[in-house]
Amino acid sequence: MSRTDDDSWDITEGVGATALSVARARAVEADAQCPLYLDPYAHFFVEAAVEAGWRSPFLDDNPVRAQAMAAYIASRTKFFDEFFTTAGANGLDQAVILAAGLDTRAWRLPWISDTTVYEIDQPKVLEFKERVLAEHQAKPGASYAAVAVDLRHDWPTALRQAGFDPATPTAWSAEGLLPYLPAAAQDALFEQIDDLSAPGSRLSVEAFGEVFYSAEQLARRQERMAEARRAAAETGGPEIPDVTRLWYMEARTDVHKWLTDHGWEVTAISAVDLMEHYKRPAPDDLEDPVPDTVLLDARKL
Repeated sequence: MSRTDDDSWDITEGVGATALSVARARAVEADAQCPLYLDPYAHFFVEAAVEAGWRSPFLDDNPVRAQAMAAYIASRTKFFDEFFTTAGANGLDQAVILAAGLDTRAWRLPWISDTTVYEIDQPKVLEFKERVLAEHQAKPGASYAAVAVDLRHDWPTALRQAGFDPATPTAWSAEGLLPYLPAAAQDALFEQIDDLSAPGSRLSVEAFGEVFYSAEQLARRQERMAEARRAAAETGGPEIPDVTRLWYMEARTDVHKWLTDHGWEVTAISAVDLMEHYKRPAPDDLEDPVPDTVLLDARKL
């Protein structure tokens, strides 16, 4: 499935299916002996999708690489969890989760009183999420508003219509999002976030580096993906979607520099250092064990 300007997706197809794969990884971490976080809902999404006919693919036929990616997702999840709890501890009671997918922070994190959490994503993704959580009587820990809109469209208007107040300092997150946006849409996204952010707002971003978008890196990923797809076909496993066809592989603005130039104070940590911090180190002897990413925590001055 290749991308088009106005494409949309259900939870079991295209970009939606990547949310299920991440939910599966979160469920694995939540079941670990010493998990980095608790997510009692991740299994529910996977089970509901399987009941609807989704066959959970193994995204890499190399178990060491698969474990490295699972460790990266666990570390990334913990990073964003701590971002929101820290923002709340500093008095921010308005949060926006961009491309929320099947994240359940509105339900599982300890939010301060009177917090409102806005989640933005495709309508069918949010519908699936709401249905599954309702079936399990899950209750959010804050006021919750689902904003069903494509981030390539006029999402600021939809967000305001849902009750968002741009005069109130806000905690924003952009996790697992940027490669799925064209470069121009990424620039527009940060311009819109900046316009909607009062001084004191916080923003956490999973930013992808130049290496991630390089032709050499893409070729290596596609080769590994082809090997995994062949192995799945030979063993009768489910077809593995080629996630590289869902990304916009374009040179783009450096997010750290953009935020700094627009009056945000930014701290950064690389994916490898983040995994070391959470005691989930990447293997030393594996080529490209995790994505070329930097996790940013920014505050608008």
